[in-house]
Amino acid sequence: MNSAVGFIEKIIALINGLVWSPFMLTVLLGTGLYFSARSGFMQIFKLKAIIKEIVSKCFKKTPGDADRGAITPFQALSTALAGTIGTGNIAGVATALTIAGPGAIFWMWVSALVGMMTKYAEIVLAIKFRRKNPKGEWIGGPMFYIGEGLKMKHLAFIYAFLGVVASFGAGNMAQSNSVSSAMEEAFGIPPLLTGMFLAVFVGITVAGGVKKIAAVAGTVVPLMSLFYMFSAVVVLLINIIKIPAAVALIMKSAFTASAPAGGFMGATVAAAIRKGTARGIFTNEAGLGSASIAHASADTDHPFRQGLWGIFEVFFDTIVMCSITAFAILVTDKWTEGLTGTALTVSAFNSVIDGLGSYTIPVSLLFFAFSSVLAWAFYGRKCLEYIGGERYARIYLFVFISAIIAGATAKLELVWELSDALNGLMLIPNIIGLIGLSGIVVRETRDGQKRIRL
Repeated sequence: MNSAVGFIEKIIALINGLVWSPFMLTVLLGTGLYFSARSGFMQIFKLKAIIKEIVSKCFKKTPGDADRGAITPFQALSTALAGTIGTGNIAGVATALTIAGPGAIFWMWVSALVGMMTKYAEIVLAIKFRRKNPKGEWIGGPMFYIGEGLKMKHLAFIYAFLGVVASFGAGNMAQSNSVSSAMEEAFGIPPLLTGMFLAVFVGITVAGGVKKIAAVAGTVVPLMSLFYMFSAVVVLLINIIKIPAAVALIMKSAFTASAPAGGFMGATVAAAIRKGTARGIFTNEAGLGSASIAHASADTDHPFRQGLWGIFEVFFDTIVMCSITAFAILVTDKWTEGLTGTALTVSAFNSVIDGLGSYTIPVSLLFFAFSSVLAWAFYGRKCLEYIGGERYARIYLFVFISAIIAGATAKLELVWELSDALNGLMLIPNIIGLIGLSGIVVRETRDGQKRIRL
């Protein structure tokens, strides 16, 4: 048994070493940089205008026809954010700090700036090649633009299959396991009870279809984000005089080796670049194509317009949410004390107000996990729909709900590593699609820039 587990671990490690290698990260960042250059770096020079455009349209109907899509652009954004905002924003950033030092945060910002345009390109193509299913709902995503745009049906099926399998990993069992452990440690709630709670509410929501998922995401995501941000801002306000020093430390460490201190072992510039870049990609999923499945369901009048929501999505997830976690840890000087992951974030929050982190972090994780599971249930179901239609939907839902409970009560040491491997494998066909259809993205961008003035 142990030899079998060891063999599986080696295979997973080999896959991760290939799909998340410096070469693949360079290709991914290079793709985003290409789209950035062809758009005139609008995610930088037009960011203020894009944010203004998105915020002003959050609760308004789009100029498109009411029957063109199943959900509003804001609900599509919320569903996509539900899948990206999660444990990575709390535990992932903390881990990057302890392994690679403060410089990793700078490179996380860089990858996010480039990733904004990768996500934008995915959404533009998802809208361009989407179609309606028998229920009259818009469906789209990488499997459609790879299959219809590139005419590579086999590669599209591979992506869809990986999407189905991945929905049970990082989007399901790993989430329920993380939150059940946190709730047990903080409040003494048995993991089985947490798993059943998640399963019931996820089941009720997912059974209602895309409109129900979008409606719940449109409520939960803003509330959970504000709840976590409020707690983090409290930490930052109490330590506000330390923020300039934290910024200086990030910038300095991005280009020079971090010296060891306390429990921190020190880090090279290469480690900061590699870990920061990977963390940015992991948290906002730019390059994986998953979020475009949600955006494909939006009611919009032009691919360019919906693509702007993708730029905002990466900005909010990484530049805002990940950064406030990083600054909360840095200004409290907890990152050198030997803690990592969620424990480090909890310690940072507790250092300013006793119990602040012990209560707010588990509750935040509960909502983050709930929303992430919802989003990935939607992604997995749409990928399965591409493979075999709606006839497997009920079976998928039953297995997916069962996996939530199993994940909450099991010991899943390999799940996160396996999830990273599956996500990395999803990246390969998606990047092929983005590169192969880059000309269409450029044309749609130019047309959109003429029609929609920012």
